[in-house]
Amino acid sequence: MDFTPRKDTGPAEGACARVEEGLAALPKTPPMPVLFLGHGSPMNAIEDNAFTRSLARLADELPRPAAILVVSAHWLTPGETRVLCARQPRTIHDFGGFPRELYEVRYPAPGAPEVAALVASLAEVEADDTWGLDHASWTLLRHMYPDADVPVLELSLDIAARPDAHVALAHQLLPLREHGVLVLGSGNLVHNLRAIDWEHPHGGYDWAVEFDEWARERILAGDTAALADYASLGEIARLAVPTNDHYLPLLYAMALRRNEEPVSFAYEGMELGSLSMRCVRVG
Repeated sequence: MDFTPRKDTGPAEGACARVEEGLAALPKTPPMPVLFLGHGSPMNAIEDNAFTRSLARLADELPRPAAILVVSAHWLTPGETRVLCARQPRTIHDFGGFPRELYEVRYPAPGAPEVAALVASLAEVEADDTWGLDHASWTLLRHMYPDADVPVLELSLDIAARPDAHVALAHQLLPLREHGVLVLGSGNLVHNLRAIDWEHPHGGYDWAVEFDEWARERILAGDTAALADYASLGEIARLAVPTNDHYLPLLYAMALRRNEEPVSFAYEGMELGSLSMRCVRVG
């Protein structure tokens, strides 16, 4: 697919031509759903539990994607946003201290460089072929698409940008939904690793449950502005979202919601006191 602008067009016209050509090369589909999935521990990649079984059920319910764009909590690029354009993304084991079995996992899904070029045309992002699929992607996808036969690319997070800037960027990606691209935000709505209680694998602290329920109500109401302004909750937000890398992917999913689209929860639950595994489906 050639995204090079024609020589007889100006910069704006050339950009529009690239977008139109890129969209034309993808299948025209009804709007794809959008997901935000809590990914939790990397061990979920190799475990059979209620959460991982919910991922398999969710994939069975979804239209088959032409490609999957993962907004990853684990690819942080301060000051810019990048999109993965590798043709065969490597599997990144971006964690330590886990069993050897986990490090031996590979998820050999093909990349989607043509979709990456389209993303770069739709929004102000840079193409990058040096990254791969970090555990925000493959720990989920190996349960959803175990054959690794759906092309996958990632979008990084500009961790220096304000939440409302992420919402604005997500709005620019809306055309992807009508061309078979499943946008999947991967993080955790509540994510405070310093507060984890290993003695209590299930359930959450009062403040974690309160923040999760607050977010649940805002999600159902489609109140993306309130979700982006989460810090206004004060201490409860500082505890639930000490750093917003795992929270920001939720804003992408909500910003891509069209008016009155149904929202549902593919999975709900708190783990280890300070980890929400809530999974959101839009559409």
